[in-house]
Amino acid sequence: MHLGFSYIGLIFLIMLMIPNLYWTKNQPKDYEKYVHNENKILLLFERAGEVLVTCLLLIFSDFNIQGITAWMIWLIAAFVLMIMYELYWIRYFKSEKRMKDFYSSIMGIPVAGATLPVIACCLIAIYGRNPMLFVSTIILGVGHIGIYLNYRKEL
Repeated sequence: MHLGFSYIGLIFLIMLMIPNLYWTKNQPKDYEKYVHNENKILLLFERAGEVLVTCLLLIFSDFNIQGITAWMIWLIAAFVLMIMYELYWIRYFKSEKRMKDFYSSIMGIPVAGATLPVIACCLIAIYGRNPMLFVSTIILGVGHIGIYLNYRKEL
């Protein structure tokens, strides 16, 4: 693992943040009714994972393109998942913006808004051979996907 700025990490974070910032003005109807029921342990995992993943994506240059190798398949797969994540958001923003729309699946992937970026980050960790990012992404996934699944179950 090599310390240094990761432009790939920055690109992924931008792909994550832009739709989320737009979402703050386009939250699902009745979202406030559900947010109070969040599992505090899952929320702790989610927040810790968010901080860890954000920092780690930016500070390891191993995530940058290191030439054309067989390992690039992991990075390409991660980008494909992030493109699917963007498509999920486009679909949500064009929808009626109900809770059901927000916690929907895409192409058979359950709670796509949580699952896609978590899997993509795991793939980046594999690409960069970075176990710290992989573990941090699992922590994030437990919290983020867990919260999404709880909301979906409530619906």
